[in-house]
Amino acid sequence: MHSVLLIGTGRLAFHLGHALRGAGFSIAGVAGRNEAQAAGLAKAFGCAAFGLNDTLPKADLRILAVSDDAIRSVAEMLPVDGTPIIHLSGSKGLELLQPHERCGVLWPIQSFSPGEPVSFQRVPLIVDADDDATLGLLHEVAARLSSTVVHLPFSLRQRLHLSAVIAANFPTFLLREAERLLSAHNIAPDLVHPLWKATTEKALHGADNAVTGPARRGDVRTIAQQMDLLNDEPELRRAYAALSDLILRTYHPANRGNQDL
Repeated sequence: MHSVLLIGTGRLAFHLGHALRGAGFSIAGVAGRNEAQAAGLAKAFGCAAFGLNDTLPKADLRILAVSDDAIRSVAEMLPVDGTPIIHLSGSKGLELLQPHERCGVLWPIQSFSPGEPVSFQRVPLIVDADDDATLGLLHEVAARLSSTVVHLPFSLRQRLHLSAVIAANFPTFLLREAERLLSAHNIAPDLVHPLWKATTEKALHGADNAVTGPARRGDVRTIAQQMDLLNDEPELRRAYAALSDLILRTYHPANRGNQDL
């Protein structure tokens, strides 16, 4: 079984490290800038901890579980000795891993929070590499972690990453804004949670048919009334107007632009 050097001490390193161990991979060590955090994570994985300036153990694969902004600087600190090195970002290319010769990416389409280790079995994993041997290694690693492994080049990974932001980050932030508005008027925020859950489940069986609300119905009067309620929330009001107009343009093109923007 392949050995892995895990470089990083954050949430993704925590969840991926547990997934790798669960799949039978050997964790050769955990390396990071924060040696105390590296030691804590290494203890959980039953391996040694290292600073980034230490002599690192040999491994079949080096995984950079670091922030996107740190990929290049951390990669430049590692010895160039032919060991495959990968990052975990969906929005960054392989050039950040230069001057290493064997570079790749393994991107889990999932958000990771503190808590119990996440099972990767149903998390889609996107892989890519700049050589066939590294790509084959990543396919092998990913297939042991997840039931869904897809090879996508950088240009398509960027499109998928954009779609993931639209599908996950924006709706979650809008739920946060809805909860904030309700709390400001002493209304229990969890009153919208059953609707959120039911709509999400329905959307997974066809998002087009799950779109509802005044803009989907072409009810521009209700849209105008609700925008009046947001007069003291100018930024949220603009977002409401833009999304409503987009929905109107999609389902009722004759009515587009009729609401007060």
